[in-house]
Amino acid sequence: MNASYDKNAAVVVLPPVANGRLQNSALKTWLAQSDLTRENGPKELLARIVRETGLPYPLRGFAALRMWGQTGDRPANWIAAADPVYLEARLDHLCLHELRRAGVAAGEMRALFNHLQATLAIGTEYGFTRLGSYGYLSSRNPIATATLPAYVVDQQKPDEFLPSGDDTAKHRNLHSEIEMALHEHEVNFAREADGQLPINSLWLWGGGTAPEKTTRAQPPLFSDDALLTGYWYSATGVAEPWLGSIDACIEESVAGFIAETPEFDDRPELLESCLAELRDALQSGRLSSVTILFRDGIRAHIRRSHAVRVWRRSSRLLEESRDA
Repeated sequence: MNASYDKNAAVVVLPPVANGRLQNSALKTWLAQSDLTRENGPKELLARIVRETGLPYPLRGFAALRMWGQTGDRPANWIAAADPVYLEARLDHLCLHELRRAGVAAGEMRALFNHLQATLAIGTEYGFTRLGSYGYLSSRNPIATATLPAYVVDQQKPDEFLPSGDDTAKHRNLHSEIEMALHEHEVNFAREADGQLPINSLWLWGGGTAPEKTTRAQPPLFSDDALLTGYWYSATGVAEPWLGSIDACIEESVAGFIAETPEFDDRPELLESCLAELRDALQSGRLSSVTILFRDGIRAHIRRSHAVRVWRRSSRLLEESRDA
């Protein structure tokens, strides 16, 4: 998809499919007949989508775009995302744990960010802000930050994703101050007492300013993802929340669409219902092609003509584990 994108095509983000998660044999056969591949390397969702659509990928300002998507207003200042994480000290390295999936209560975020604002921001160039389950750092002057969000780095060594070069001293110093401020906060005592991982650090990423608003041909978006929504707002695109089904998205769109199921909804029944609706839409001619981006890195590109591949009955990609 690009400025003259296929008005009868769709790009859809669905829950993980590998490791035997899909049990419906007819749907497994249908997927096996498609162009089915595994994407290598860490990818954030916007990068996966723009690669499929031919849209431009922003060089910076991801946090500002995310805030734009949350509020509907273009932020005017330099902003970085500051998302709650747990840094686990292992024998010879640190391991990052992204905490939003496990759950961070709004009250916990409010207490921690109020504490950071009171202890680190007074008389400095920094400011800490919470919007829902997301955190933000504002600064009078830009600082180096990571480029990828915490969910991409989850269960990995964070050092490999941190900013590098001569302009990283501010990041290192601020990161250390944040960890010291969070170390003995009562929120973390309560989380540990409840068997939860403490929030002992913030992942600073996506720093920059929001792009100027422009107008660009883009298919409508159906998603609850704030970064995707902000990217669409920045191009004066049509962005609506996930409507609950693929059929509802098709009914609301007349020129192709991008759809994303809710980020943490990995129910097998949601996966199967969406796949069945996409299959039926292709078979009936309501869609000419579909590209499915599964959250575990599997990619499927499907056209109506792929149904003639009757010799394809299964695919190892649907059965192997993500780490295989």
